Amino acid sequence: MKLFCVFLLFVSQLTFGQNSVVDLKDAGADSKGLVNCSPIIDKIVAELSEQGGGEIYIPSGVYLSGPIELKSNITLNIGSGAVLKFSDDFDEYLPMIDSRWEGVRVRNFKSCIYSHNANNVTIKGRGLIDGNGEKWWDLWSRVRSGEKTNTKWEAIFKKENAEMLKTNEYLQGMGSFLRPPLFMPYNCTNVRVEGVTFTNPPFWTLMPVFSENVTIDGITILNPGDSPNTDGIDPSSCRNVRISNSHISVGDDCIVIKSGRDADGRDANRPTENITISNCTMLNGHGGVVIGSEMSGSVRRVAISNCVFEGTDRGIRIKTMRGRGGVVEDVRVSNVIMHNMLREGVMINMHYHETPEEPVSERTPAIRNVYLSNIRMTNANKGIAIYGLKERSAEQISFNDIQIDAKTGVTGDYASNIDMKNIRLSVSNGNAIEFNHSEKIQISDLTVYNLSADASVIKLDSCSDILVNNCFQPTELPVFIEGNQSVTNLFVINNILSGVDLLVEGDVPFLTEKGNIIKKDMEKNAQTAVKK
Repeated sequence: MKLFCVFLLFVSQLTFGQNSVVDLKDAGADSKGLVNCSPIIDKIVAELSEQGGGEIYIPSGVYLSGPIELKSNITLNIGSGAVLKFSDDFDEYLPMIDSRWEGVRVRNFKSCIYSHNANNVTIKGRGLIDGNGEKWWDLWSRVRSGEKTNTKWEAIFKKENAEMLKTNEYLQGMGSFLRPPLFMPYNCTNVRVEGVTFTNPPFWTLMPVFSENVTIDGITILNPGDSPNTDGIDPSSCRNVRISNSHISVGDDCIVIKSGRDADGRDANRPTENITISNCTMLNGHGGVVIGSEMSGSVRRVAISNCVFEGTDRGIRIKTMRGRGGVVEDVRVSNVIMHNMLREGVMINMHYHETPEEPVSERTPAIRNVYLSNIRMTNANKGIAIYGLKERSAEQISFNDIQIDAKTGVTGDYASNIDMKNIRLSVSNGNAIEFNHSEKIQISDLTVYNLSADASVIKLDSCSDILVNNCFQPTELPVFIEGNQSVTNLFVINNILSGVDLLVEGDVPFLTEKGNIIKKDMEKNAQTAVKK
């Protein structure tokens, strides 16, 4: 009998070491959310880590916890009916650790769940993780309003970041109470998050930083619409990130791709690259999928496909500004539906904050090689906006197979190498397409509907090298293209504009009229009319 008991003990220990799953409730945690179970979780993590890894299983119930550190080969499994609710006692998130806050490397509060320099970290399950962020939001709002709060946490932050605060004007202006994200894997590899629902983060919800091979699949993020800066997913200087099959509704941007802010981001020099975002629904955020504005380490090779945006301020947004530096390039967006965009469906903006023009340098950002196709946009305030810099245009941007129903249409300023093909545009206010200070633009297979009687299909100012061809305009319109002497090398070829009275209005030189058919000349099938 004694030998049998020893054998059972040996088998139990062997099984625990090879495939360890520890039930949090069985380990003594309170399942009513009344007693903080941090000591129990910390003990389990330490024991599992010593044995090479394992899983913490949280069964149905409510569990109160302070911050949790997931070490290598640890899985946190939130079971169906389980709620993991985090404490709002800020002292539990001390001591401060290495972090990144809006693109700047700092020492800051621990995240609710965090990993540093770990491999094979997983959060999974069908339960709920509640960041309990209201108290964090309240103090942040007081600090940002200019109230002299003078809390001990602000004093600790100033001490921990004394050198950075001497030189970083952005941090100087943000106050010294910076909230932590809900989950931050920092310098980790093989991170997986699947199935779980997240809500009420102190700050951003999921923020992988300097990490590689990150998979986020089938999750739900539901944050109050008025909660401050509660982004959904913010990979920052990460490689090989896959986000799929998820539903996000938040108080800020739904998915944001970042790589560092200004000089600190350039110094870190860690791009975000090889990102796929697919099969996601995004509601009630500032942006559906956003790149920037913190992109000083550059963002490369991003593919966004098969997504639905509804009720977000914007659908696709790329934003940067002078001082950032870095490059956003090789972005592909396809098979996307946008509905009820409160502002622009697509916004590419190098004037995120207005700054004086400056010579081109490492501080000058670049946006190039962006391709958007098969997009359906309904009930938007504005269809598309592209705003480059005078010293560096937004360039090599392509739109193909785009249907837009919006109050206002397409605007471009300091844009170069723009290709618009197979566009169906319904616009209720103003001109359908306007370009200023732009060059090398091709517009083909365009049809515009519902344009007001006093508007033009295309309006150009200070533009050069424009090709408009193979467009079809059957509806009644007085003017197809409006321009002036600042427009050079405009070529209008092979268009069927049977509803148009006047092909070009304005003193536009270098106009090629070959093959165009407009209303006045339908019977003759002749050259088009041009008014100068």
